[in-house]
Amino acid sequence: MLDAALKTQLAAYLEKLQQPIELVASLDDSEAARELDELLGEIAALSPKITRASGDDARKPSFLIRRTGSDVQVGFAAIPLGHEFTSLVLALLQVGGHPVKIDDALAEQVRNLPGDYAFETYMSLHCQSCPDTVQALNAMSVLNPRIRHVAIDGALFQAEVEAKQILSVPTIYMNGEEFDAGRMSIEQVLAKLDTGAAARAAEALKEREPYEVLIVGGGPAGAAAAIYAARKGIRTGLVAERFGGQVLDTMSIENFPSVEYTEGPKLAASLEAHVRSYGVDVITAQRAKALHPAAATGELAGVELESGATLRARTVILAPGARWRQTGVPGEADYRTKGVTYCPHCDGPLFKGKKVAVIGGGNSGIEAAIDLAGVVEHVTVLEFDSKLRADDVLQRKLRSLPNTAVHLNAQTTEMVGDGGKLTGLRFTDRTSGQVNDLDLAGVFVQIGLLPNTEWLKGAVALSPRGEIVVDDRGQTSVPGVFAAGDATTEAYKQIVIAMGSGSTAALSAFDFLIRHSAPAAEAKAA
Repeated sequence: MLDAALKTQLAAYLEKLQQPIELVASLDDSEAARELDELLGEIAALSPKITRASGDDARKPSFLIRRTGSDVQVGFAAIPLGHEFTSLVLALLQVGGHPVKIDDALAEQVRNLPGDYAFETYMSLHCQSCPDTVQALNAMSVLNPRIRHVAIDGALFQAEVEAKQILSVPTIYMNGEEFDAGRMSIEQVLAKLDTGAAARAAEALKEREPYEVLIVGGGPAGAAAAIYAARKGIRTGLVAERFGGQVLDTMSIENFPSVEYTEGPKLAASLEAHVRSYGVDVITAQRAKALHPAAATGELAGVELESGATLRARTVILAPGARWRQTGVPGEADYRTKGVTYCPHCDGPLFKGKKVAVIGGGNSGIEAAIDLAGVVEHVTVLEFDSKLRADDVLQRKLRSLPNTAVHLNAQTTEMVGDGGKLTGLRFTDRTSGQVNDLDLAGVFVQIGLLPNTEWLKGAVALSPRGEIVVDDRGQTSVPGVFAAGDATTEAYKQIVIAMGSGSTAALSAFDFLIRHSAPAAEAKAA
């Protein structure tokens, strides 16, 4: 199953195993079980510290990676290739004694969790969001043997998925009850398990010394700003809910100069490693609540967090990014993750053989429809305008597919369901006024982005669309406060442009610091 190059690479990784491990497989006579058996055999042959054993788990095919002679283990009810291959490699190394690379205080918090926890993550091998959740819970189970985790491929165990009405991945169950849905970090899991964690984190943040530059946002713009600021030798901090921003939800990137192809999570990981290499104080799992600009030049600005802490800095760079825009029609919020979704790559496989709709006729909407057409029974595209806005090459590809349909001038008015899951959608033809009902299992909303700027109202000037107004230097309406990326009035929302604007904002912030510290320094010298 693994080609020669991948085997060579994996063998090099497995040399880092510090303790022996065993692969405990529970197999049946299915084709998937034969594939898993082959994969585990190839892995075991790459290291003398890996042995194989037979198990009898109720889920077949599945396997455990178990540290020999201990309670440390990680489970997969999957053939973890595709996006989950990295999760497999990390699980092998961590169960085998290679250190889990997280903050020491965070690791100690995991070890000290009281109680027993059995986690199950329903994921898809096509989902770029799932590996973060799988890897977070795997790491926690290695650090604390009272935590158990198994990653379950929804496509492999469709009966379970349908019985639990799981229509979005990743979906996490804990001790048999639904725990959460969506990408989760260790910090986010702990925040739900350890109710006092947020208060302790807020207290710890209150002790942070003021920064010369504080960046709000961990996407491409925020990362570039952090790198450029730190290279100037000034105290730099970065606070974000998650590092990577929208890039984490991007399946493929083919227009990043000098890189023919990469994937969002891979780029985000590289950006984070680059930022941390410069000693930037990175604070994650924190959401900004309010900006308190400096009352006068030379004083400190404050960024208030929802946890209750306030970080202070001489200059601030706002790079909060954007999120998927919602339709706002009745039923959308009720059936989110229960048939209404925003990620065709993540959730598409859960609708195999079913009818779905895509709302939006731009590039993202038509790309979603094309991808889904290869998985589902039928795709209906609904576009509000009188014509599709996607590139012509995408429109031609869509028209060539036999299981797709397009409705123009279509105004979605309601998403309907049975109380548990989505069952259909209602739209009105804007030219004739006719009301139409579609029987559907899923709706994929692809109507653009909305800037994450609600918390900035009244603090800096915003455009009618809610974007932060900036000049060509990234300066906002407030001296000492700069902005970059998709949340600004920058015309084009592209990764490379966000990086450029982040770099510009950092250089402008440094220039501001030089110009406004010079008088004070001269006075002190005199």
